[in-house]
Amino acid sequence: MCAAVSSYKIAIVWRGDRALRAAATPENNRYHRIFSELSALGIAAEPAVYVEEVEDEVRAQLMQVDGVLVWVNPLDGGRTREQLDELLRDVAAPGRFVSAHPDVILKMGVKEVLHRTRHLGWGTDTRLYRRREEFRDGFPAQLRGGSFAELAAPAIDLTPNSGPQRLGRQIARSLMAGLPRTAAAVGGPASATGSARHPSVTSTQHQTHEGVTT
Repeated sequence: MCAAVSSYKIAIVWRGDRALRAAATPENNRYHRIFSELSALGIAAEPAVYVEEVEDEVRAQLMQVDGVLVWVNPLDGGRTREQLDELLRDVAAPGRFVSAHPDVILKMGVKEVLHRTRHLGWGTDTRLYRRREEFRDGFPAQLRGGSFAELAAPAIDLTPNSGPQRLGRQIARSLMAGLPRTAAAVGGPASATGSARHPSVTSTQHQTHEGVTT
């Protein structure tokens, strides 16, 4: 075992409360296998449960390690990563390893990277909607015309009062209704109304809550 490797200390970060932070050990959490694998390599790993109310305590802990592995959702229980991301930037500033660095996450833009790289070999016809209004106004038109002409989808209610779950179900029903008619566009020659290259229909809520990325 390399002495240089065995000298490293890693903190594994996830969100919790004060009681969870006080009780956390390498063995009593969902990341116990990661702790085990790091230990097998001679790397000392310690839990660092993130709690906004004791952020100074978390900061002091992270400043004493060589690297930080982070598993915290962008939105969890009504709380965002805004405070944590600022903390992680400070932790990384001296050159400390932080994965994933918050600036990398923002640059990727959740799935916005699929839109920015649509011209590359793995890309496809991908549309970007940054705000709900843009999605409401633009997406139905894509279903009814252009590359989506073959879907012949039923009407979708995109009024401001339609909730995200209802909206998602309506879009799913619309796409499923058109799937049998898109077979030629997906797996064979282009249909009379569609393109041989089926556009991407991936969607996700943007981390900054600006809208929907497709």
